[in-house]
Amino acid sequence: MNLWERFAQAQEYLYSAVLADVLDSLGQRDFGLPANLRPLQNDARLFGRAATLSTTTVAAVPEKPYALEMACVDALKPGDVLVATTNGDVSCALWGELLSTASRAHGATGAVIDGLTRDAGKIIEMGFPVFALGFSPLDSKGRIDAIAHNVPIRVGACTVRPGDYVFGDIDGLVVIPQEVAEEALSLAVAKAKGENTVREELAKGRSVAEVFAEYGIL
Repeated sequence: MNLWERFAQAQEYLYSAVLADVLDSLGQRDFGLPANLRPLQNDARLFGRAATLSTTTVAAVPEKPYALEMACVDALKPGDVLVATTNGDVSCALWGELLSTASRAHGATGAVIDGLTRDAGKIIEMGFPVFALGFSPLDSKGRIDAIAHNVPIRVGACTVRPGDYVFGDIDGLVVIPQEVAEEALSLAVAKAKGENTVREELAKGRSVAEVFAEYGIL
């Protein structure tokens, strides 16, 4: 069983907060994506390997609009999450329903857009997890255009590399570097199980300080 399959099997134990705690314990500090990247649906959960896309502002329609963006989506593999940055441009929507449809057909498990999306209602109907900064009805053609894909990108304070793992839920998004992903998974499952025990003890009315002293979990 590969690592992605192991993560998938452990979904009931995984959430962004426990993964964040584990990454802190492993000395990984800049793993959180910006807090204003929000899911289109509060119950959305996203996990997969990062496939990256970088775009920039343009002043006119390129000779081949959407070319690299389409190449990036067409290169997606099962278990991928597309992570795209507009490098600060929020003049229009980079993402939409049709790209979500294509991504899902390639086996992608979601998209993280450090920029805007449109067709939000249709994407929600699809049940395809998308995190974005907000919404706009404006098309990206002639406003922003892709400049590279499958390269490291910067999203907030975090560098996202192709092949890193991305997990998202209502609390936010964390990036798990591929070199610590296996250890992070094991630690996260163990911590989540420990939190279940702590929750039961606190529900009995025990002192928070007493329970923390016994289990070291809060």
